[in-house]
Amino acid sequence: MITVRCKECGKEITSVSGRTKACGCSNMTTVTGDVVSAIDLTRTIVVRSNQEQQKTALTSQDLAYQEKRRQRKVRKLNFETR
Repeated sequence: MITVRCKECGKEITSVSGRTKACGCSNMTTVTGDVVSAIDLTRTIVVRSNQEQQKTALTSQDLAYQEKRRQRKVRKLNFETR
């Protein structure tokens, strides 16, 4: 069950399985099951969500290594063409 608030009209929309609900303003915030849609999603706020936080299996050292690896530059090689 998801609850979403539209910033334009201030209406809170709670999802119901199998039904589509919309706020009715110009942004047309719509909730269908677990899917939220709107013309501009920056004008919506997710108040409550049923999705759990993802737990990562990586340690803090692994995450630091991956971050350093992501910031590496690509070495460009110059070859002579004949």
